[in-house]
Amino acid sequence: MLSRDALHEHLIHTRIAGDVATSRENNLDHYSSLANGDPYYALGLTFEQPWSFRDVLELMAKSAGVVADPRHRSGQDTIDPERTIAALDAMAGRIAAALSRERPRLLFATGHPTGLLAVHLPLARLAAEHGATLLTPAEGWSYAGSGFGRLRRIRYLYDVAMLDDKGGFVHTHDAAPMERMLDELGDEPPDLVIADHGWAGAAGEAGVPTVAFADSNDPGLFLGEAEGKIDVVVPLDDNVLPRYYAPLTEWLVTGVSRAL
Repeated sequence: MLSRDALHEHLIHTRIAGDVATSRENNLDHYSSLANGDPYYALGLTFEQPWSFRDVLELMAKSAGVVADPRHRSGQDTIDPERTIAALDAMAGRIAAALSRERPRLLFATGHPTGLLAVHLPLARLAAEHGATLLTPAEGWSYAGSGFGRLRRIRYLYDVAMLDDKGGFVHTHDAAPMERMLDELGDEPPDLVIADHGWAGAAGEAGVPTVAFADSNDPGLFLGEAEGKIDVVVPLDDNVLPRYYAPLTEWLVTGVSRAL
């Protein structure tokens, strides 16, 4: 088992946290767009209070560890690895609590098949080993979302939902697939959703217990956490090499197992 210090160093070395690849310009552009009401950056969520640009930046500094100074407009931005580890611990507790229920029903989904799928798959396997039913609603449902003209469809790999486009899993921020999945489940929603991007936002918006992963340029999920719609959001770079997530995943899986 990796020590906390070793995980901290690994997160920095692989740029999952610390000096991340997501630029300051990109972060601030997304914070501004969300503050100006662009629904794309809300990731399926609506918010109870108005969030100004300064409010969003202040929250992201608190929740993810980006540079708090609004005068820092370009160049490097950061994610605090200690915040990442603390959120991983909180997520492990939520997952363990769900798995402690009688006949738990969990739903996994990712909009980052080239990155975070490497985390979701071991978590889904762990949940199944502890008796959870892994839900696979709306498999094969297709739609044409904004920004692309072709139909994309929901497809599962080992019970993790993703979007498929002509045989390849694709990156997406869309909330529509999760909205459809929850519609199909009707009055029997999951006990917990483990997801990211719009998959997580739509679940949190529907009132389903949700834990999520999010990059520093995805402020919508952190606002959802702040308003109580999402239980835990883990800040991390969501698109590093898949193998880099292995120690983080081990930490999370071990944390869930210890809490059961």
